[in-house]
Amino acid sequence: MGAIAVHEFVSLDGVFEDPSWTAEFGFDAEMGEDIGRLTRSSDAILLGRRTFEMFAPAWSQRTAADDPGAPFFNDSPKGVVSSSLDDEAASGTWANSRSLGAYDAGRIREFADGFSGGVYVSGSGSLVRSMLADGLVGALHLFVYPTVRGTGAHLFPDGSAAARLRLRHHDAYDNGVLHLHYTPA
Repeated sequence: MGAIAVHEFVSLDGVFEDPSWTAEFGFDAEMGEDIGRLTRSSDAILLGRRTFEMFAPAWSQRTAADDPGAPFFNDSPKGVVSSSLDDEAASGTWANSRSLGAYDAGRIREFADGFSGGVYVSGSGSLVRSMLADGLVGALHLFVYPTVRGTGAHLFPDGSAAARLRLRHHDAYDNGVLHLHYTPA
């Protein structure tokens, strides 16, 4: 199976929803290089429906001249986990996209097995929580911002499945953000 690597922007208190709040910290060039390494090591993208609906209009109009990440996001095969989005709607919204149907661990494994390289996931909190519980996440990359949001959806809300992780690598950027790379323990 192609390794599934998850990338999340989170606050110190674990809030990850609507990461527009990250803008005040700027985008550190080293952080961009690390995210670029994640995408370059991936052959496909896996997203939940809500993240797909946010990413599609933002990325589908970007070119390499706008953002060096645009070719990866636009040209890579994309699987969307959704019980309400069909293949026609997915592919009509964003090139190279297909619906995988409602969450099913077997279907996600099958999707990942179709790629020799990694599968990249960004955002998609509900999907990520389920994949973590089912042992499908090979790498968890948390970009932790030096702020406490106080409210908002948490990546690991109360009632989340217990999990042990092993810290594999960490970076501290000039903008105060920490990159914590975890794998299953």
